[in-house]
Amino acid sequence: MADTQEHLVKSFDNDLKKLRDMLTEMGGIVENQLAMAAQAILDRDSTAATAVVSDDPKVDALERDIEAFVIRMLALRQPMAADLRMIVAALKITGDIERIGDYAANVAKRSIVLGQFSFPYSLAGVAHMAHLVQDQLKSIIDALGTSDSEKAVEVWRSDRVVDDIYNALFRELITYMMEDPRNITPCTHLLFIAKNLERIGDHATNIAETVYYAVEGEVLPDMRPKGDSSAYAVVRPKE
Repeated sequence: MADTQEHLVKSFDNDLKKLRDMLTEMGGIVENQLAMAAQAILDRDSTAATAVVSDDPKVDALERDIEAFVIRMLALRQPMAADLRMIVAALKITGDIERIGDYAANVAKRSIVLGQFSFPYSLAGVAHMAHLVQDQLKSIIDALGTSDSEKAVEVWRSDRVVDDIYNALFRELITYMMEDPRNITPCTHLLFIAKNLERIGDHATNIAETVYYAVEGEVLPDMRPKGDSSAYAVVRPKE
């Protein structure tokens, strides 16, 4: 009987490890998608952009595989406490990772259109935002793989910085559009790219909240740190 119980425990542990491995694999693909999307914008690299889009079906397939594996574990293992939290959390996390992949693909598609335009202004702000969001995503995927709740809190707190950069970019791009109508089309695409990056940061923060709950059994405060809302203010042309 003891041997049977030990076997069941070991088998369940192996399933939990496989689930974490599948999640980190999915996260790794999306990390790479985001890195290539940033490269596509800054280097006008259409090959990188195409690779981002072509990886999207892999992410979708992994999401389906993880969902099926989770359902199987719930049905056969009847987990409790921390194990149950981790397994249920996996369903939420896969949804967030899949959305991040979609946003990265959207960024890549817009980068191809942007390649047709020349910019009379720097892309340093977009580059900085992309770098910060990449760091967020890498950190939370690492935290997921190691059940590191402290690192999850760090990612959760970093959301304010991404929001602040987005708000600054919003105001800057609107100003360029008002100064010269020829800037309207490329700046509109950059606005959508900035918004997609900001949403990737939000989903990374969602994952951080889920990881923290799965590990600690407690929820983070309802009010996450947010940047200012001045991006929604009316920007008036200079007189």
